[in-house]
Amino acid sequence: RAVSCRLACGDVEGRLEAIFGRVRAIQAKSGRFDMLLCVGNFFGSTSEAEWAEYRTGSKKAPIPTYVLGANNQDTLSYFPDVSGCELAENITYLGRRGVYSGCSGLQIAYLSGTEAQEQPAPAHSFSTKDVEELKMSLLSTPNFKGVDILLTSPWPRDVSTFANSAGEIDTKKCGSKLVSDLAASLKPRYHFAALEKAYYERLPYRNHLVLQETPQHVTRFIALADVGNTSKKKYLYAFSIVPMSAMDPVELVKQPQDVTENPYRKLRKEAPKAKAEAEPACQFFFDLNKHQGKKRPSDGKERGNSQPKQAKKPPQPTGPCWFCLASPEVEKHLVVSIGTHCYLALAKGGLLPDHVLILPIGHYQSVVDLSSEVLEEVTKYKAALKEFFRSKGKRYVLFERNYRSQHLQLQVIPVPLDLCTSEDIKESFITQAQEQQIELLEIPEHSDIMQVAQPGTPYFYVELDTGEKLFHRIRGRFPLQFGRCV
Repeated sequence: RAVSCRLACGDVEGRLEAIFGRVRAIQAKSGRFDMLLCVGNFFGSTSEAEWAEYRTGSKKAPIPTYVLGANNQDTLSYFPDVSGCELAENITYLGRRGVYSGCSGLQIAYLSGTEAQEQPAPAHSFSTKDVEELKMSLLSTPNFKGVDILLTSPWPRDVSTFANSAGEIDTKKCGSKLVSDLAASLKPRYHFAALEKAYYERLPYRNHLVLQETPQHVTRFIALADVGNTSKKKYLYAFSIVPMSAMDPVELVKQPQDVTENPYRKLRKEAPKAKAEAEPACQFFFDLNKHQGKKRPSDGKERGNSQPKQAKKPPQPTGPCWFCLASPEVEKHLVVSIGTHCYLALAKGGLLPDHVLILPIGHYQSVVDLSSEVLEEVTKYKAALKEFFRSKGKRYVLFERNYRSQHLQLQVIPVPLDLCTSEDIKESFITQAQEQQIELLEIPEHSDIMQVAQPGTPYFYVELDTGEKLFHRIRGRFPLQFGRCV
C-alpha cells in the first residue's frame, strides 16, 4: 500500500514494557502499524533488567522499532556499532547519522546524540562536520526536494519563531542550532525530537519564499514527551504518510491554512554574515532639556569596565538625518518612548493627534535592512500599539514607503473600529492604487516583507493590525504622499 502508518515516540528511558504494551493496545484497536520510530533516550539508567529479556529473545517487540543512539556517557554501552546494528529482534539502532530508506520508498534522515560542546566531540555527540556530511549526502542527489522524516533527539533552536508557543520551553535557549540548520536544509515533511519531557506540535511551516520561489511542501515539527510520564503529556504520535517520491507534485506542495513562515529563515540568512549583523545593545538616554540631547550608552564604559566587545554598528548616514536618535536634527520633544533598538515618536505632520512613527535608533533605510534584534523590537512595538489602540476602540493601519527616503519610518495611523473594517481599509488602498496604475498585492498572512523584497529594492508596504499585508514593488515613479492620501 502507498500509505504508511507509522508511530513515533519520545524518550523511552528503558520503559520497554510501558511503550510496547501501549503499542500492542493501539494495534489491537486500530490495526497494524509499519514501524515505531524512537527519538530521545531509548535507554535509561535502570534499563538492564527489562532490556535483558528483549536482548536474549525471551520477549519480542510487537513492531519493527528503530532507535537513535546515546545522548550521554551512561548509555553508550548499549550501542555496540556506531554505524548501526540490530540490538534485538525487531529493535534496530539506526546509527550515528544517515538515511534509512524503507521498501515503500520513504526516506528517513537521522542524527543521533546531542550537539557537542567541546572538541573533539564525545562519542554521544554530533559536530558541525557530522551535520555537513549528512546534508551533503542528500543535497548532492539530483532533484533533491527534501526528506519524508527527520529524527533527532534535541529540538532545533528557535523552532517556535513565527508560531504557537512551546509552553514552558524557551526555544531561544534550548535545543541545537546545528539541528535547526539541518532541518532548514533537509526540508523534512515530519521532524520528530524529544529530550525536553514536553509535547509540542508546531504549526506547519513553509520551505519556500512566497512570490520568490516555487512552492514546496510544508514541514511539521513534533516534540514528544517521555514514555509513561505522570503529567499525561503525549509521548506517542500516530501518522500516515505517502512517500514523497510517490506523491502527485501538486498535492505535495498544497499549503494548509495555518502554515507559517520558516522559523530558521533568519538563521540561514544571517549565517554567512553573522558578525556583520551584530549590533551593540546599548540603551540611549536623553536629557531633553539640553540643546543637543547627547546620547549616553549604558554599556558600563564609564565605570571602567575593561574593553567591552565591539560589534558592528548600523550603516552611518551620508549627511544630516532627521530620524537617527543620536542626531541633533531629531525633534526630541516628539519622542514618546525609547527602547533598546527602536523608538516611538509622534508624527510631526500627523494625520491625527495620535499618528505615531516606529523608528530604529540606528540608521537603517528599510525594514528589510534591519538586523534580527531590531526587527524583534519593532514587532514588540507593533503589539503594544495594537493593544493600546484597541483599548481606545481603534485599529491601526501601518505603512512604509522605501522610496526617496533614507531612514526607515513606519507610519502608524489609528482608525476607529466602528468606522471601517479591515476589508474596507484594504479595499480603499487597492482602489486608490488601481486609479494610479499601482499594483498592490496581498502577501499571505504568515509571510513577511523580507520574503518579497530584497535589501535596496524600492517598495510601498501596508500592514493592518490583523496581520494582513499589501505590497507594491516600485519600478518607476511613485506618488510620495500615496499612503497619507488613502
